[in-house]
Amino acid sequence: MKKRRIAVLGSTGSIGMNTLRVIARHPDHFEVAALTACNSVRAIERQIRACKPKYVALAREHILPLEKKFPGVRFFDVADGLEELVVQKDIDVVVIAMTGAAALAPFLAAARAGKIIAPANKEALVMAGDILMASAQRHGAKVIPVDSEQSAIFQCLEGRQSRDLYKVHLTASGGALRNVPASRHDRFSVKEVLSHPRWKMGAKITVDSATLMNKGFEVIEAQRLFDLGSEMVHVVIHPEAIIHSMVEFCDGSILAQLSVTDMRLPIQYALGYPGRLPAPVGRLDFVRLGKLTFARPDVTAFPLLALAFEVARAGGVLPAVLNAADEVAVGAFLQGGIKFTGIHRIVAATVHAHRGLPSCRKPGLKDIEMADAWARVKATEIMERIR
Repeated sequence: MKKRRIAVLGSTGSIGMNTLRVIARHPDHFEVAALTACNSVRAIERQIRACKPKYVALAREHILPLEKKFPGVRFFDVADGLEELVVQKDIDVVVIAMTGAAALAPFLAAARAGKIIAPANKEALVMAGDILMASAQRHGAKVIPVDSEQSAIFQCLEGRQSRDLYKVHLTASGGALRNVPASRHDRFSVKEVLSHPRWKMGAKITVDSATLMNKGFEVIEAQRLFDLGSEMVHVVIHPEAIIHSMVEFCDGSILAQLSVTDMRLPIQYALGYPGRLPAPVGRLDFVRLGKLTFARPDVTAFPLLALAFEVARAGGVLPAVLNAADEVAVGAFLQGGIKFTGIHRIVAATVHAHRGLPSCRKPGLKDIEMADAWARVKATEIMERIR
């Protein structure tokens, strides 16, 4: 395989750092072409020294001091330069490890440039997945998801006819509050909610895992990635997080992708696709594992999952509204501004407020951006009322 040159958007976060570990493990197959962060100056400075990228993006106020330290690196402003960065001809793969709606523009630019795109970011696909996937197909880009669940589905579906598919089973660990009665959710601190039982992730996605909104986003994401109706995507609680998702075919056969719980596996699969490289982590021991358990999600205790399914069925710009409201609400919770249950109250109220507004079934990018902006303002107004 020709050595692939990798751009890592969000290189100082959990997914970004794991991506760099995978690249470092396989220097004959991969090299770092670009790194991006926002304000993590010390972390990205260490990464520049270790990885020697050609391109770096950072918040504008941090660029000048680093330009003096690294004169051979071309710097971009992370606020408005990522679209220009990802289309550079000496970048083969764009790993989207950054969080939030800001990933939408560079994702679209990479698709239009025909890159291999490895998204770990759910928000861009939730907001504008139809537009992104259509653009990727039109320009010959390949989208290989890094999320463990979507990677599992991708692997199970590869080479199979979509007409043979019956449904997809997305697995969920259940998050930090899986066994906690809903009556106690208001009492949980930020620290307790951030204690995920299986995965080590960033703060935003860990909170979304606790509310099961993360799984709701994955329902919409799976729709977009694999061109599925919302009725074809199901969620099952699987606390061991060994089966990362399952695909059921029309004849009743089910294929599942299993592995130890480590994000380096789907990252390495995406970077090396269609080949496979030696395992970066340990292997499953089924005897020691003993059992795998499953349960239905409790949508009464975790109502954001039910709301996400409603939004998935409605479509239009409503997924963008859902995502924006969640970003506002989770940000407020992490800053101590609202209780844990306030996240659902804010998100649900914002989504329901938008349902009374005119909407289009097949929105363009401008429609989505306007809905995103509207939802952030509305969610902030609602948050101020419930504090």
